[in-house]
Amino acid sequence: MQWRSIVVGLLVLRVLLNCAVWLVFGLGPSWGFDFPIKFTFNLHKIELLKDGDGATVKTNAWSQHMYDNRNPQANTCSKISGNSPKKSYLSFFQEGRDEYERKYSSFPDALKVKMRGMARDMFYFGYDNYMKFAFPEDELNPIACEGRGPDVLNPSNININDVLGNYSLTLIDALDTLLILGNVTEFHRAVRLVIETVSFDKDSTVQVFEANIRILGSLISAHILLTDPRNPFGDIALKDYDNELLHMAHDLAVRLLPAFENTSTGIPYPRVNLKKGVPPDSINETCTAGAGSLLVEFGILSRLIGDSTFEWVARRAVKALWNLRSNETGLLGNVVNIQTGQWVGRQSGLGAGMDSFYEYLLKSYILFGEKEDNRMFSAAYESIQSHLRRGREACNEGEGDPPLYVNVNMFNGQIMNTWIDSLQAFFPGLQVLNGDVENAICLHAFYYAIWKRFGALPERYNWQLQAPDILFYPLRPELVESTYLLYQATKNPFYLHVGMDILESLEKNAKVRCGYATLHHVVDKSKEDRMESFFLSETCKYLYLLFDEDNPLHKSESKYIFTTEGHIVPVDQRFREKSWEDQFPCEEPINKPPANISNTKCCLTIIIREAHAQMSFLDLLQEDVLLVEEEYNGCGGEVTVITDTVEQVYLKLRSFKENWVSMIPVVFTLDRRTSCSVGTYPGLTNLSRSFR
Repeated sequence: MQWRSIVVGLLVLRVLLNCAVWLVFGLGPSWGFDFPIKFTFNLHKIELLKDGDGATVKTNAWSQHMYDNRNPQANTCSKISGNSPKKSYLSFFQEGRDEYERKYSSFPDALKVKMRGMARDMFYFGYDNYMKFAFPEDELNPIACEGRGPDVLNPSNININDVLGNYSLTLIDALDTLLILGNVTEFHRAVRLVIETVSFDKDSTVQVFEANIRILGSLISAHILLTDPRNPFGDIALKDYDNELLHMAHDLAVRLLPAFENTSTGIPYPRVNLKKGVPPDSINETCTAGAGSLLVEFGILSRLIGDSTFEWVARRAVKALWNLRSNETGLLGNVVNIQTGQWVGRQSGLGAGMDSFYEYLLKSYILFGEKEDNRMFSAAYESIQSHLRRGREACNEGEGDPPLYVNVNMFNGQIMNTWIDSLQAFFPGLQVLNGDVENAICLHAFYYAIWKRFGALPERYNWQLQAPDILFYPLRPELVESTYLLYQATKNPFYLHVGMDILESLEKNAKVRCGYATLHHVVDKSKEDRMESFFLSETCKYLYLLFDEDNPLHKSESKYIFTTEGHIVPVDQRFREKSWEDQFPCEEPINKPPANISNTKCCLTIIIREAHAQMSFLDLLQEDVLLVEEEYNGCGGEVTVITDTVEQVYLKLRSFKENWVSMIPVVFTLDRRTSCSVGTYPGLTNLSRSFR
């Protein structure tokens, strides 16, 4: 009988543990969250059950799609009945009218002013403490009240070292936020500090993607705002400013260029050392977002300085990734080998490793007007809707679960796991930019429901179990960004209430002695001693703009978009013009290199002075590719490129060899600059040595 007692005891213990998990992670009844949009999430537990003839048991829940994805027509959603008219997205806010009216139908002006002040105070509490305790280091440790830089003792700590380059990251990242808040005096002081104290001549190995979006993007944005003759933020001219931020951006971009060398596909290495180039032990794998989200910043830089190099390498990477998409689904994976072009990670989703790739296809089109960018985005969006979207067709009517975007295998569209991550919360904002407001409202509501439950967004959330998979929250801005953009699109006060909820949650759960700290655990609210730079550059910025209807950004005749790091850039006609095309009018690119370069349709004259005797790396080129003072004519004229240094010649020849005709404009425009010298291109010195 004793063994029976033991068995019964174990069973009782298991039941109690299940109940505890059920309550702690919110698997049971709602915790009283009364959401104005009526969602009935039928999250059935997945069971590997087949009926008698082997057919999959189907339901109207997301779970059915985990095992029945063989019919591509069935991958989207259940249809609403033919006699059920489709409603405007505005009607989504009419459900539960009385409760909605009471809670969400208005937002008093006085409360808006209060929330705007609260968002401003939140920014300055973090910014002032960073300047007091951390500057010139990269980040603030808000609990210890001290600065944080790269982890030099542990180079493999990429969680830190990918982002922190020993270049005052938080100050640079926050530049345009100061202007958004109207603090011209501090903006000027910060710009001068950056010019006087920051150098990129550092032995720091950083992630190309992070350096691009956080540093390069902010420098370009601040420069554009400083020099905009329309003065949308008033007279903010800085005395004696001589385009230093633009020169710094160019300097950093040149130091990132080695990532694009020695790669068979044109897809860049994920990391570079700012002094030495690509590390010898660098891996050949990179994520789609990391390699394919450089075009906005690199493209603007190219068009500002008249040098196509940066846009060309970024665009080549995007095209290379795009050409690797699945022929069956049109989807891309999340990790690729830059040498072989093989997909190492076959997961296709909207979160980490994928998110900003899609974002920059659309934003590049908005900025540069390139039809190919729009074509790629439209095709990608169609594939996303066909293969990633699950649930019913309409957001708030019809049978089945509300829409959700899941992670699938890029080759067959089958669900690979049952979690989504917090980065995916950016997607409603992108849907707003694309004009798909209905789907944006619905997906945003899903993420806000998670926020309401935990007072934060867990890094990963299991939609099947309705529980966090990864519990930390590093103060990410994606949900705030989508909230802001949805409010701009709908002007519905509901989104002001969402913003207030987020603001108050951050104030309650993340504020510590010297700033705002990462939540280590969204349930028990324990913290980690780190305040990432995007908290000031994005989270606080979007919260402030949400409540500041009269901000110059909203009142200006100019239109702006936000980079993926939240930096503002104008939609400007000058970014739709390419100066190098006017000066080098080649009509048609050659897809394959000609057998003899003298047959090329474009023109090239290379005159090498002083340095030619040192350039043993020229041996890599075919003998008939380049001879001193040899001239090739073809498209109605000739271009003469004069080079004085090994570094410049090497860069031109390497580029010319890789893409032949399409890189000739780069060869030409590099020497259009008046300051071509070794000092202008630091970091290239070592490159020539590697080719000897």
